[in-house]
Amino acid sequence: MAMNDDAAFWSILAYLISGLVFWGGAGALGDHFLGTHFLLIVGLVLGIGSSFWLIWLRFLKS
Repeated sequence: MAMNDDAAFWSILAYLISGLVFWGGAGALGDHFLGTHFLLIVGLVLGIGSSFWLIWLRFLKS
C-alpha cells in the first residue's frame, strides 16, 4: 500500500512526537517518584531512538 508524501510526513512526525512524549513522560514520572534527576533524559533518548527505529522499519527498510 503506497502512501503519498504528505501522509508519510505526518506519520513520521507523529512517531517522533509520540515517542518523545511517551518515553519522556515515563522518565519524568520515574524522576518524580524515585527522586532522581536523570530518568527524563534517559526517557527522551529512548523515545527518539525507538521512534527512529520504527520509522526505519516502516519507511526505509526494503
